Amino acid sequence: MPTIRNPVEWTVDQARHVADAVGATAADVQRAESLPPGTLPAVAEIGVADLWEALSKGIADFAAARTDVMLLCLFYPAMGLVLGRLASGADTMPLLFPLISGFALVAPFVAVGLYEMSRQREQGRELRWATVFEVVNSPSFGAIVTLGAILTVIFLLWLSAAEAIYGFTLGPAQPTSILSFMVDVLTKPSGWAMAAIGIGVGFVFALVVFSISVVSFPLLLDRDVGLGTAVWTSARATVANPLPMAVWAMIIAIGLVIGSLPFLLGLSIVLPVLGHASWHLYRKLMRSP
Repeated sequence: MPTIRNPVEWTVDQARHVADAVGATAADVQRAESLPPGTLPAVAEIGVADLWEALSKGIADFAAARTDVMLLCLFYPAMGLVLGRLASGADTMPLLFPLISGFALVAPFVAVGLYEMSRQREQGRELRWATVFEVVNSPSFGAIVTLGAILTVIFLLWLSAAEAIYGFTLGPAQPTSILSFMVDVLTKPSGWAMAAIGIGVGFVFALVVFSISVVSFPLLLDRDVGLGTAVWTSARATVANPLPMAVWAMIIAIGLVIGSLPFLLGLSIVLPVLGHASWHLYRKLMRSP
């Protein structure tokens, strides 16, 4: 007779599956590194001006399906508000900012449907709200989901790191209110230390995610390549274009901050614009096969 597993057993089981996927991806990346250069997707060098062109095309894509995309993307600020409400209790209050800022770690996976919309519009096809879900027809859909699971694990690791940083600085006692927590962060040396360490550690997490995902998701939609090849190509594109990619990462960070106001509702506009623009940036970063 089937039984319902407790949350601990379920979490351990899911972590085991993701660990297997991460291991398989690492092996695939190593195989991709060892391939002859001519067999890997060719990476182009771009300039900062290309970023603004990608953004303008992203805005045009957003305008082409504005209502449908905004309605779909309202789901994300709604989920953010729910998570924020859950984290507003005294026991989880220190995780409120890491939860909101950590959204950037899974945003590349969240935006996959937007890449698909831009891809189809590029082909002259009519966009509908259901176009987002046609990602499932991609031959690389399994690899896309696996990479999304890896980003989710990185997001959970970031939350664990943030909790540990709080315990090392302001903790282990939990704040009694949001106001007292903010006062501690802004006025105590231990609060300053928490903010400084958190920003530094968060930067490392963001750099890893950006490097492995900025090209890999659209590449998996566009070409029949393996997950390791897509991740390795994304890292190569980042290394080959340090200044433009640094500026692009800054644009994404600023956009997500602006999108978080008010009450994360701005994400219903910022997220689709950045998602569509990321597809066009991918086009500029990859040479024709």
